[in-house]
Amino acid sequence: MYTTFQKVLAEFIGTFALIFFGAGSICADRYLQASGGSLGLLGIALAHGLAIAIMVSALGHISGGHFNPAVSIGFWVTKRISTSEVFLYWAAQVLGGIAAAFLLRALFPEETWRAVALGTPELVRDFSRLSAMILEAVATFFLVFVVFATAVDERGAFRAIAGFGIGLTFTLGFLVIGPLTGAALNPARAFGPALASNHWTNWGVYWIGPLAGGFLAGLFYDSLYLKKSV
Repeated sequence: MYTTFQKVLAEFIGTFALIFFGAGSICADRYLQASGGSLGLLGIALAHGLAIAIMVSALGHISGGHFNPAVSIGFWVTKRISTSEVFLYWAAQVLGGIAAAFLLRALFPEETWRAVALGTPELVRDFSRLSAMILEAVATFFLVFVVFATAVDERGAFRAIAGFGIGLTFTLGFLVIGPLTGAALNPARAFGPALASNHWTNWGVYWIGPLAGGFLAGLFYDSLYLKKSV
């Protein structure tokens, strides 16, 4: 058994890695554009997905490998973590995102990180907030659904490979909705860079959408597949 401190620290580290490598890939892409290079959408999506896959594989046995308030709310609504634990997890996730974002701000040239607001998710021009919120909710629903199917359900695709299924789901979500919403799928992923770059446009999309998707996914999988097996 791991202590609460160890679990919370694991959530901080995992979320830090997601924002550092995920948002960092957006900053790196912008930096490369100055010399005619680019990571492109696929490269950025893979950076996010691989970061999650590796961190879930490395730390999932300690904290559950949430690294995302939307995943934690799915665990909370199905009573897999307590109310006090979910707030501690959220605090660790948000602080991890903030720390990573400020480190990126310190390391990248100012003209680079300012041009992309440190990788803060943003809506494409003339795209409605409601549509963006729905896209974020649907993509996050499938992300949390896969978390439950692989990392929670003992009859699922084995916990040993859960990280890769979760990471690939995030990569898929980023490829599809990234060009439209920036694909946060995670409030901490949006909040850290937004705070460090002071870029708060449409921030409600990246809290309401993912949290709603995670909440519904947890309830759906638990009620449909887990409770009947008890």
